[in-house]
Amino acid sequence: MSALLHDPTFWTLVAFIIFVAVLFKPLKKALLNGLDSRIETIRSEVEQAQQLREEAQTLLASYQRKQREAQQEANEIINRAKQDAENHRAEAEKDLKALLERQKELAVEKIAQAEATAVQEVREIAVDLAIAATEKVLAEKVTGSLSDSLVDKAVAELPQKLQ
Repeated sequence: MSALLHDPTFWTLVAFIIFVAVLFKPLKKALLNGLDSRIETIRSEVEQAQQLREEAQTLLASYQRKQREAQQEANEIINRAKQDAENHRAEAEKDLKALLERQKELAVEKIAQAEATAVQEVREIAVDLAIAATEKVLAEKVTGSLSDSLVDKAVAELPQKLQ
């Protein structure tokens, strides 16, 4: 063993071991502190990522809810528009029927007026013809005292017939 104490390689080995032992504690501490800080950084980043993920999910749910509400509102607007269109169509149909009925009544009224006018004209023509024919017959057949008595009788009856 004494040879070992005089051997420079042995002392180099001892010095190296002491050197490593002395450096190991602070190096271990620095290395562990570095790893701990890195772990802490990663942990905070993971927590932050989880928070961001939760916020993103909340926003996604909110947007999906808003989208459903917008779709529902759009469907309601479409349904109201369809109902309004149906109401307008029914009202227009009703108005058209009423207009056609009024036009039909006006046409019937005009036809009745034209018919009454035609009947009146025919009567007037018939009366004129009858008067002309009677005049002609009376002028040819009735003369003298008979004509005088008929005229007197007609003049006497005239006030009664005019009433």
